[in-house]
Amino acid sequence: MLSQYCTVSSTVAAAKAHVLEISPSASTALVESVSALVEKLFEGRHPAYQKADMKYHTLEHTLLATQCFIDLAEGRVRHGAKPVFTAREFSLGYAAILLHDSGYLKMRDDLSGTGAKYTSSHVFRSCALAAASLPELGCTLSEIDGVLNAIRCTGVNSQISQIEFRNDYERQAGFMVATADYLGQMADPDYPSKLPGLFEEFEESANFSRVPFESRLFRSAQELMAKTTAFWNNFALPKLEKDYAGIYRMLGQADGSNPYLDAVEANLARIEEMAKRPV
Repeated sequence: MLSQYCTVSSTVAAAKAHVLEISPSASTALVESVSALVEKLFEGRHPAYQKADMKYHTLEHTLLATQCFIDLAEGRVRHGAKPVFTAREFSLGYAAILLHDSGYLKMRDDLSGTGAKYTSSHVFRSCALAAASLPELGCTLSEIDGVLNAIRCTGVNSQISQIEFRNDYERQAGFMVATADYLGQMADPDYPSKLPGLFEEFEESANFSRVPFESRLFRSAQELMAKTTAFWNNFALPKLEKDYAGIYRMLGQADGSNPYLDAVEANLARIEEMAKRPV
């Protein structure tokens, strides 16, 4: 359910409930272990990684996307979508959404800047971390390949036609993970107030990559806010519709409403007002 307040415990509880809804005898071990891993990573309790140090791509950001993924999975059941996911397949998709932004995390010996400098490479780094971590959680190489394909779907410049999905389950899981990544953040009631922090991350990434100032897409937080509606209408929504097969419709309710889309539209209206204010 769309929520402003997602915690690790609430997300784990929702995921476990869905696993057991699929199959009352199914194991929830992967849901529990990957959740514990991601919490440890983002909080700086992992021996190899520092605590997440960004203003926008926080653990909360990941949890909001994860809750949206769970809502999509529940929506698929409600709408009778095919293929029907097994409990294991859902759990692997859950692992993908939880790990999809782990590539922003810095290693212990990385002492410069924040993880925002890895914006352009974070998908690759997320895949590397997932590939290194999931065998210890009992995932097979074949299962890990599917998780990595789902993470690859989240890249802003990802070419979905070039991702080698091995079956329709992998494809649908990838579409769900990527859709949840967009909607989880843009439907967040706090999204408008978080945009200055997102701009700071873009700025650090551009500085790290030595992008000339005049070539940057956003040159101020105000410009980022002013362009957000166009980003949604001209890029994000078409991508959700075409690249990810409109799977956001699985979030639709019996009365025809879609709480996530409604929340995005409300946020866009607020952001447009914020962008008009004097700096």
